[in-house]
Amino acid sequence: QVQLVESGGGLVQPGGSLRLSCAASGIRFSIFAMGWYYQAPGKQRELVARISSGGSTNYADTVKGRFTISRDNAKNMVYLQMNSLKPEDTAVYFCNAGLYGLDYWGKGTLVTVSS
Repeated sequence: QVQLVESGGGLVQPGGSLRLSCAASGIRFSIFAMGWYYQAPGKQRELVARISSGGSTNYADTVKGRFTISRDNAKNMVYLQMNSLKPEDTAVYFCNAGLYGLDYWGKGTLVTVSS
């Protein structure tokens, strides 16, 4: 059974930082591309950042220079370090594992950026 469990969300002030974590189980983690997506109220789910099995990364333009995605294959974990957070970063953040049409999702963790 595949499980992706996100953690680390919460309330943070503008300019602050959060680190999201995603624990994966039930998959051969090292061969999957891993990603973080966000979905704001009333909007579609969008890619935030993605890291390939080989470690290549790509980011949404809105988070470049502020967010960093990383993975630890030994621990089956993927992380999203979020710095200089803005109110418009407020959303539910979802972890994704993808491989040749296979697509798995976590249930999400809420990030609220507000003073």
